[in-house]
Amino acid sequence: QVQLVESGGGSVQAGGSLRLSCAASRSTYSEYWMAWFRQAPGKEREGVASIYTGMGSTNYADSVKGRFTISQDNAKNTLYLQMNSLKPEDTAMYYCAAIWRASRGMWYRPMAWDYWGQGTQVTVSS
Repeated sequence: QVQLVESGGGSVQAGGSLRLSCAASRSTYSEYWMAWFRQAPGKEREGVASIYTGMGSTNYADSVKGRFTISQDNAKNTLYLQMNSLKPEDTAMYYCAAIWRASRGMWYRPMAWDYWGQGTQVTVSS
């Protein structure tokens, strides 16, 4: 059982920055993949970035490369998503996911993940 709690969302103007946090209930960062997803109204949930905790391997969606950075703090059991140069199209509910099951699909597929947080809203105005 893993509990995930996101925080750090809010409303910003285009070009601004936000840092999202995901606190995990137990230490899984050295053994599992973790990821950030987002879902806008009327759209499917999509993978934003993933990281293999303890190894530093990362993946990013093309739409956020060069603007977003995924990172971790093992001592605090916390995952982060630094979001810079935000655009209105980044507006969505952002979710933290943990424990990727490769047998169920690629990292950017929601069905491949075992645990989810409740989400934190990010709104970017033009």
